[in-house]
Amino acid sequence: MKLKITCIPGDGIGPEIVTEAKKVLDKVAKVYGHEIEYKDILMGGCSIDVHGVPLTDEAIADAKAADAVLMGSIGGNTSTSPWYKLEPGLRPEAGLLKLRKALNLFANLRPAYLYPELKSACPLKESTSDKGFDMLIMRELTGGLYFGDRFTKEVDGELVATDTLVYKESEIKRIAIRAFDVARKRRKSVISVDKANVLDSSRLWRKVVEEVAKDYPDVTLEHMLVDNCAMQLVKDPSQFDVVLTENMFGDILSDEASMITGSIGMLSSASLNDTSFGLYEPSHGSAPDIAGQNKANPIATILSAAMMLRYSFNLDKEADAIEGAVREVLGDNYRTVDIMPKENADNLKLCTCTEMGDIITEYIK
Repeated sequence: MKLKITCIPGDGIGPEIVTEAKKVLDKVAKVYGHEIEYKDILMGGCSIDVHGVPLTDEAIADAKAADAVLMGSIGGNTSTSPWYKLEPGLRPEAGLLKLRKALNLFANLRPAYLYPELKSACPLKESTSDKGFDMLIMRELTGGLYFGDRFTKEVDGELVATDTLVYKESEIKRIAIRAFDVARKRRKSVISVDKANVLDSSRLWRKVVEEVAKDYPDVTLEHMLVDNCAMQLVKDPSQFDVVLTENMFGDILSDEASMITGSIGMLSSASLNDTSFGLYEPSHGSAPDIAGQNKANPIATILSAAMMLRYSFNLDKEADAIEGAVREVLGDNYRTVDIMPKENADNLKLCTCTEMGDIITEYIK
């Protein structure tokens, strides 16, 4: 099978981690008899430096021409980067929002799984981490507060800022269908998160989700207010299977879920449209403080590549091979610095970014 992949190395540690993911993909292609064609494009700060904008129309066209997009990370340090002195529409993140909209990537899937080998890195108390957890956060990605009208104007002598939260019934329905479809392949449970006690948009969200649930009698549905969900994630994350929520709530909750796994460097993500096309990226940022030092953890990007094989190419065995290799590498005590405990590390082997990519590649048989 020929796989046509557009890559966005991006900023900071992005080029380092994408290189390691490509290395693993190349090994999978060799073992399973596939051919991969890569095309790199600029997005984020690196595109601003070259083209003056975070994403060009030509880059969008290259992304659309591929079967899937693999991304590293974009942006820099918000306090020191010159990119953040630009107007919002020209900052690095504006490129990502533009790409999501152009590719109609409305469904964001973020797994949060606690590897048994990393229980000691989990910040939760031992009685909680011992139970483990395996959840998937399904976040609506192209609607809501991030895409509504926004403006700042002077009213009665003072500045007033307005951000508009808008959701259409059709936008809620399509993400809910995705969530219930995924739940059927997991533990058949959906918890829909909203703020229906305050927001009209959440009341519509709840109404539409309940209507969709009627078509999935084998999947249980529970509603949870977002503030309670934030508490429950740190109280008992094992209760969650598929978490369905809107754009801003999903942004916050998925980052919270990532930290209880022990390191955000372990978490993959997929952003899908209504076809098999998707954009795959780690959940973490560009980490400019360690860029170029070969310290980054490439596992989240490597696992994102596995998600790409599973969701965009329907290559489940190949995805399983990558995920299995990661589990074996962790089981054999290899660690990057972010998942290396400060105590009781005598039996663990510290790896650079490049070494971790090499070792995972070797474990793919």
